[in-house]
Amino acid sequence: MIDAINLAILIGAGLVILSTLTSLVSQRIGAPLLLVFLGIGLLAGQDGLLGIQFNSGGTAYFIGSLALAIILFDSGFETPLRSYRLAAAPALTLATLGVVLTAGLIGVAAHFLFGVSWVEGFLLGSIVASTDAAAVFFLLRVGGLKLRDKVKATLEVESGANDPMAIFLTAMFVELAAAQNNPDFGFNLGFIWAFIEQIGLGLVIGVIGGAAVAALLNRLRSLDAGLFPIAGLSTALVVFAASGLLGGSGFLSAYVAGVVAGNRRVIFPQRIRRFQVGMTWLAQIGMFLTLGLLATPSEFGAIILPAIALAIVLIFFARPIAVWLCLLPFKFKWREKLFVGWVGLRGAVSIMLAILPGLGGVQNGETFFNIVFVMVLASLLIQGWTISFAAHLLNMLRPHGPGLLDRIELELPGDAELELVSYRIHPESSVAIGERVPRWARPVLIMRGSRTYSIHNIGHLKADDRVYLFASPRQLDILDKIYASPADPENPSLYGDFVFDGDIKVSDIAQQYGIQTVDLESDETVGQYLEREFSGEPVVGDRLSVGNVDLVVTAVLDDMRVEKVGLIVDPESIERPSMARRFTNRVRQSIRKFRSRKATDPAIQTTEIEKPSQAS
Repeated sequence: MIDAINLAILIGAGLVILSTLTSLVSQRIGAPLLLVFLGIGLLAGQDGLLGIQFNSGGTAYFIGSLALAIILFDSGFETPLRSYRLAAAPALTLATLGVVLTAGLIGVAAHFLFGVSWVEGFLLGSIVASTDAAAVFFLLRVGGLKLRDKVKATLEVESGANDPMAIFLTAMFVELAAAQNNPDFGFNLGFIWAFIEQIGLGLVIGVIGGAAVAALLNRLRSLDAGLFPIAGLSTALVVFAASGLLGGSGFLSAYVAGVVAGNRRVIFPQRIRRFQVGMTWLAQIGMFLTLGLLATPSEFGAIILPAIALAIVLIFFARPIAVWLCLLPFKFKWREKLFVGWVGLRGAVSIMLAILPGLGGVQNGETFFNIVFVMVLASLLIQGWTISFAAHLLNMLRPHGPGLLDRIELELPGDAELELVSYRIHPESSVAIGERVPRWARPVLIMRGSRTYSIHNIGHLKADDRVYLFASPRQLDILDKIYASPADPENPSLYGDFVFDGDIKVSDIAQQYGIQTVDLESDETVGQYLEREFSGEPVVGDRLSVGNVDLVVTAVLDDMRVEKVGLIVDPESIERPSMARRFTNRVRQSIRKFRSRKATDPAIQTTEIEKPSQAS
């Protein structure tokens, strides 16, 4: 017994190591890594070199579901809300209507190519109708393709959100196919309610679960560094499992939880990301190895030709037609539609869904698995191997111009947020044409060619210099304007959205923008406040964060007094004061105004003096 366990561990760990090492070779020849992992599983399976006997569809589905939950959570965690603002409508249309259209077109083709019933044809179409999140995220992120923002956002959101529709259609047609020989066979409207329930519960549980993940992580500040990311990922798996038990879509919940948690402020985010990168790789390798072990290539002979023909219909007709129809209402160019249609990769999700007909009692359920496996291989070979070429051919890549090169989040004690960022200086930027770098934006290291310099011995910065500096995330937009964008004299936003005199009181600014960190009773002016903060030597460009706004020195008099101040507002994070706080602020403001009038209005002064004598 112990020897069998050790042998299983030896083989499993050996296959993972082999997959890892083989990735180096596959990257050199341009082969899709997921295809390599699948191929190693085939070579180790019962028809391969090791002859491992593995035929448990239930175990494979369990491993695949667990791995996919990890991948989807990480994918959501790395998807900014900006992607949804860019492409939510077209991506969700593809994730719902696009899946239905693809399933219908493939179902018709399968009916004629394999001679199966219409229900079985649509079952086969449903299994391969969704793009594979693991394959798409892997190729777009790990593969190093820098796609244009709208196209990338569309593909990421679609691949993360289209699994529930495919799973629902597959489960529905599995039940219909299993019941075909039943005289009471008929369509049950309960399927529609089940779908609504899955999507609705999946979304709600995902949102609640994502907020819970973020809240839990923020409370575990003192937890050991090794346990911290484990707690986060384990909570995400709890969300996945709980959603499935309650009737929701666990895959959708895992993805939504990742989106919610990833777009909230979480302590030590870099620690979480490093851990999840490793876990995602392990999940990818384990999932594809397991599915490769489950396949039996000796059974492919009877179906390989029609399966390849069906894959060609999917790649060259069904997916492009569905994409073209779904994107008609949106402003996509023909090249963008063509590329989105081409990145319709099929992978682990389709193979996992192909296990369901056998588990659900569909006659010849193993045949569905073999057909889908061949189609996935064809998709990875044809599409996966040519995505980079297609991106170049259709001009879908972002230009590799000067700009932000890298950003590394630093883990600091407390609530401090700081990143090490690197820029390549734009030839037409304000810095490159000789303007002074603001004191707060000075780099700590400059690379010119192969030599390194400090800001004190390099002289003027030049185009294509690489600069490294520490900054908070809220400063990146301004740093982009300084280092990575052409100088624009007409655009004053570098020094603030609003510019006002330095003699305005700090308390008035605090009231207007709901800043809770400033003493509202203080009579100090903004100019005096900045002079004090910069030790009596303010210079133009000096910038200070106060609550949720930044104050920028825009003009200084000869005696070092601040004459003009710019205000930069972050509207998404302004802390709006409570109703009671706003009421109190208005009362205080009214009292101050009244006192100011009293000091200059003789009528008010006389009234105040005469009141005691009247009372007596």
